[in-house]
Amino acid sequence: MLNYDIVIVGGGPAGLAAAVAARDAGIDKILILERDKELGGILNQCIHNGFGLHTFKEELTGPEYAYRFIEKVLEAKIEYRLNTMVMDISADRVVTAMSREDGMYQIQAGAVILAMGCRERPRGALNIPGFRPAGIFSAGTAQRLVNIEGYMPGREVVILGSGDIGLIMARRMTLEGAKVKVVAELMPYSGGLKRNIVQCLDDFGIPLKLSHTVVDIEGKDHLTAVTIAAVDEKSKPIPGTEERYTCDTLLLSCGLIPENELSRNAGVEMSPITSGPIVNESLETNIPGVFACGNVLHVHDLVDYVSEEAARAGENAAKYVKGQLSDAKSDIEITATDGARYTVPSTINIDRMDDKLTLRFRVGAVYKDSFVSVYFDDERVMHNKKRIMAPGEMEQVILLKNKLTEKPGLKKITVKIESE
Repeated sequence: MLNYDIVIVGGGPAGLAAAVAARDAGIDKILILERDKELGGILNQCIHNGFGLHTFKEELTGPEYAYRFIEKVLEAKIEYRLNTMVMDISADRVVTAMSREDGMYQIQAGAVILAMGCRERPRGALNIPGFRPAGIFSAGTAQRLVNIEGYMPGREVVILGSGDIGLIMARRMTLEGAKVKVVAELMPYSGGLKRNIVQCLDDFGIPLKLSHTVVDIEGKDHLTAVTIAAVDEKSKPIPGTEERYTCDTLLLSCGLIPENELSRNAGVEMSPITSGPIVNESLETNIPGVFACGNVLHVHDLVDYVSEEAARAGENAAKYVKGQLSDAKSDIEITATDGARYTVPSTINIDRMDDKLTLRFRVGAVYKDSFVSVYFDDERVMHNKKRIMAPGEMEQVILLKNKLTEKPGLKKITVKIESE
């Protein structure tokens, strides 16, 4: 049995930032376990720019952003193991891992940080009719094929879903010489950042059809065409609105799901809305000493926010290992309602929180000229006007410790969207 103060599952942007923060907080025995053959996670295939504006105050590509943190890990001599699969995490923080070099082994961790990231929603979950021909890829798989493996998935492309990866791949495939015919989105709004719609679709004249979905796939051995149709408010296809596009490639960009099989098996309490762990102000789950951060917790829109959140997880895991994190129950519940879908964190213990706490959430629809309101029990204490809010972009409010301490007996904080 190996012993480490902190074991971090995942060597992507969240795991790297958490490791660096834990080392800066004075923890020596840290181990990062990464299943891929290199550190950096998904950023290694994100060769477009737009990363790092918040963290480094300059625009970087994904690999450049990842390498900034990899350098910090190397300088701090933080241990990491590649090509290593974590098989199990027990309630008492025994991590079972496996690799070709070391076989199966166990590690007793003082604290565990979950940083496994997320995966794409598979086609099977979308119930698209038709055969299963070659030529259908998730957008992330296509991104890896083009940017890392050096293969072109196809030349005539239709994209289903307007998540950020799908939007970015519309531009990437166009730059590589493919013809992207249309991006179809089931919802009446895009799931991606506004800047990606402008830079990846509008700038290249690629049409975005909202409230549309794929209703038929043609081709037995290889994709030859797809048919899309408009949908009604119940997401049912409307007869007579079908449009057929010949193509050899269909990319699916239909959402991301936090990678939480390990978390569930460990007994971590999960949110039905985010599909990620329920955490308190310290990003600690219901299992003492097990923390979560990054896309395994909830899907982020900017990697800068992932790094910021992961640093908090690293600092709090360090406090836990040192015995500086009190085990008092979180006494304030945070509720999202009236347009706000969820919040991270879900509970607060005032004694354990920092002077400032960033509360992040997403809305469930597009809101224009509306207000983000925060209530302490039944008293409204925040009422911030936002010109536009959309599900594709995370929102946040800042809670101040001194304001919370002024409300003894506070039981509930509510975040809601109001029209006036």
